[in-house]
Amino acid sequence: MTKQIKILGIAGSLRRESYNKSALRAATQLVPEGASIEIFDIAGIPAFNQDDEQDPPAEIVEFKKKIREADAILFVTPEYNYSVPGVLKNAIDWASRPYGDSAWSGKPAAIMGASVGSIATARAQYHLRQMFVFLNIFAVNQPEVMMEQPMKNSIRKAI
Repeated sequence: MTKQIKILGIAGSLRRESYNKSALRAATQLVPEGASIEIFDIAGIPAFNQDDEQDPPAEIVEFKKKIREADAILFVTPEYNYSVPGVLKNAIDWASRPYGDSAWSGKPAAIMGASVGSIATARAQYHLRQMFVFLNIFAVNQPEVMMEQPMKNSIRKAI
């Protein structure tokens, strides 16, 4: 019997109608046979406070448990200000703390994202890859998946 590959999907957006959440939901339907994607919603994760890292909130304990149980991670992120959204960075920081107890270490991870703009989420994905080096996450280099969402006509005309 072949082991089912467990992928933990994390969307870097909190918006209910997020393109990235939609892309992650679609990925759960498109995952190949022999693998599954479980979505973890980072909406309930509190702001990181180093004073609390030795006794983290229950949401963080659960988040780290899900990461450790997963065989791989799928990050689906928009791009804000040429980088990853603060909520995603916050979640990544929590799961890497305290120092020496990172849930990320040794995990392979793929990245995809949707955002407005001609290069979609290229810079956000690059910043994630930079974080991966310290976190000992092994980036899946290809395929690169960057989805450009068209701006509304009224905005496009103003530009």
